[in-house]
Amino acid sequence: MKLLMIILTVLISASCTSTQRSITVGRVIVPEDTRLFELEEMIVNIEANAQPNIPVTENLTYPPRNMIRSLEREAQGDLYLSGTLAAWSGRIAFLEGRINDAARLYNQSNNSAPGNIPAMILGIRLSGSAASQLLVIERELTVTSQNTPGFVELQTERGRVLLEMGRFAEATAAFDAAFSQDERGIYREIYLQHRDIAWEMRNADTASAMTIGVLGQGTITWNDSITIALNETQLLRFISGGRSLSNSEYFSRLLERGFIPNTQDVNIIDWPSSRPNQNDTVTRAGAAWFIWHLYAEVRADRSMLTRYSSRFATGPNPRSPIADIPPLSPFFDSILGSVETELLHLIDGRNFAPADLIRGAELLSILRRIDR
Repeated sequence: MKLLMIILTVLISASCTSTQRSITVGRVIVPEDTRLFELEEMIVNIEANAQPNIPVTENLTYPPRNMIRSLEREAQGDLYLSGTLAAWSGRIAFLEGRINDAARLYNQSNNSAPGNIPAMILGIRLSGSAASQLLVIERELTVTSQNTPGFVELQTERGRVLLEMGRFAEATAAFDAAFSQDERGIYREIYLQHRDIAWEMRNADTASAMTIGVLGQGTITWNDSITIALNETQLLRFISGGRSLSNSEYFSRLLERGFIPNTQDVNIIDWPSSRPNQNDTVTRAGAAWFIWHLYAEVRADRSMLTRYSSRFATGPNPRSPIADIPPLSPFFDSILGSVETELLHLIDGRNFAPADLIRGAELLSILRRIDR
């Protein structure tokens, strides 16, 4: 009865001009409770950042679990809300690797609140392999238009599954479809990095299985960079002379010949004597150095390595056209060269963000362009 009165209130107010916001519970529109938005955002964020097949620790899921308990006390007698909260509890159980509990809560949710969206997504995740999940998603989308509640969640889930399956162009399209209808911006904010990875990897379909594994990581090391260059280009043949070398040997030779910098700190002036490790994470500054030195090697023109500093960084008042790159930095030429040739880009038209990390798919795309 309580739920019926809520629905009637919404239907009546929909015929009038009103500024009251609303929230979707299942496929039904009811007055907004911002705590449900907060709960959704917390759980979806944990899901997006969880490692496949690795249970999430309970201390990470404690805040949303505690919120669910609080909401459950207020939801007594409201079967639809109780069922929806059961679905969110099931999503937490799934994250923690408690699959039997997740399945039980899924059934409980559907019995109390048939068709609610959190349970629909939980059912997809419980359906088995990525291929099986995709079949369920596609079936649900046949009855879910762009303007139907659940479209954003289903398309986001479709993007996640397609990304896992290595169908990158389709994953990009699915994320874009979800984001275009995401009025609150929750899914766009949380899954934007996944979409960007899919976009960068859309041309990586011809990459080897070993490289695909590297590309799927959020960050890459020098060792990963060498793996990408070796497997997908001919750029390192000048180092090996056609002989078979280990990644460690490549790393040592590249370091000795100046293709890998001793540091990735663009603010230094005096070059440090310390040596980097091949498992160090690569920043945009480090990537620019590696890329520009390979670019100069391919063109047999080492003058490119000082082309920009001789123009901008000499004289009594050295200047830099890039706001966050000092003119006397050892990285000045590599970064300016990479930007001017459009191998890399400025993040906002003024700054390079040298300390930000680079993804493997982006590096692969650049190295392939150099190797043409």
